[in-house]
Amino acid sequence: MTAIGSSIETGKRFAFGRNWRGFLSVLDEGRIAEAEKSLQEMLGTESLYGKSLLDVGSGSGLFSLAAARLGAHKIRSFDFDPESVACTGELKRRYQPDMQNWSVEQGSVLDGAYLESLGVYDIVYSWGVLHHTGAMWRALEAVAPLVAPGGTLFIAIYNDRGWVSRAWRTVKRIYNAGSAGRLLVIGLFVPVFVAKGLAVDLLRLRNPATRYREYRQQRGMSIVYDWLDWLGGLPYEAAQPQAIIQFFGQRGFNLSKLKRPLHRNGNNEFVFSRQENPKP
Repeated sequence: MTAIGSSIETGKRFAFGRNWRGFLSVLDEGRIAEAEKSLQEMLGTESLYGKSLLDVGSGSGLFSLAAARLGAHKIRSFDFDPESVACTGELKRRYQPDMQNWSVEQGSVLDGAYLESLGVYDIVYSWGVLHHTGAMWRALEAVAPLVAPGGTLFIAIYNDRGWVSRAWRTVKRIYNAGSAGRLLVIGLFVPVFVAKGLAVDLLRLRNPATRYREYRQQRGMSIVYDWLDWLGGLPYEAAQPQAIIQFFGQRGFNLSKLKRPLHRNGNNEFVFSRQENPKP
C-alpha cells in the first residue's frame, strides 16, 4: 500500500483523487468553457498566449486544460495523489494529446528538492489545495519562489470562521474514520444541504432545479463532488483573508484581486502579482 493509501485508510486524508475520478464522468465541454471563463475573470485577461503555468495540486486537471485552451505555451501539472495525477493525465489524453509542453507528474508541494527542480513560471495556480496539505503555511511559503518576478500567483484558501471551522474539522475526521463515518456524515449533511437550498429557492420563488443546472457556472464544477470534497476534505486548515494578504505582502507580492466566497465556509480567492524587484 502506498503512503497516501495508508493515510486514507487511517482516516488522516480524504481520497481527493478518487473523488476527481468520479468527476470526470460528468465533465463536458460546458464545464470546460466555464473553467476557462473563471481563469479569464480572475486573471483579468482573455488569453494566456505565450505564458507558462504551474498547476500546484492539479486535481482533475480541469484548470490545466483550461489554461491550455487559453493559449498557455507551457504547463506543468503535479499532484500528491496518484489518482489525481491519473485524472489530469486522462484529461490531457482526451483533449490535448499533441501538446508537448504540458507535463503531468506526481509531486509534493512540501518536497523542497522537487520544487527546486521546477524553475519559475509566469502563473502559479493552486486553487483549494494548500489548505489540504497538513502544513498550510509551509506550503504557502513554498509556492512563492515558483512565481517569476512580475508573475502572477492565483490561490484559493478556505475562509477561517473560528469555532465553526473547528467544528467542520471534526466532521471531516468522522467522515474519514471509515465507511460507517462516511455514510453517517453523507446521510446527515447532504439532506441538510438539499433542504437548505430548497428553502432558499422557494422563498425567492425560484425553480429549485435551477440551482443545480447553474452550479457548473461556478468554475465548471459539480455540486455533488464539491459536497463530498467539502465533507471529507482532510487535512483541513483555514485562514482569514488579511492573514494571507499580509503573509504574501511580506514576501514581495501585491494583491491584485480578492474574491470572497458565496458561502462563508468557502474559499477566498487571491490573485497576487510578484514585484519585479522585491526587497530582500
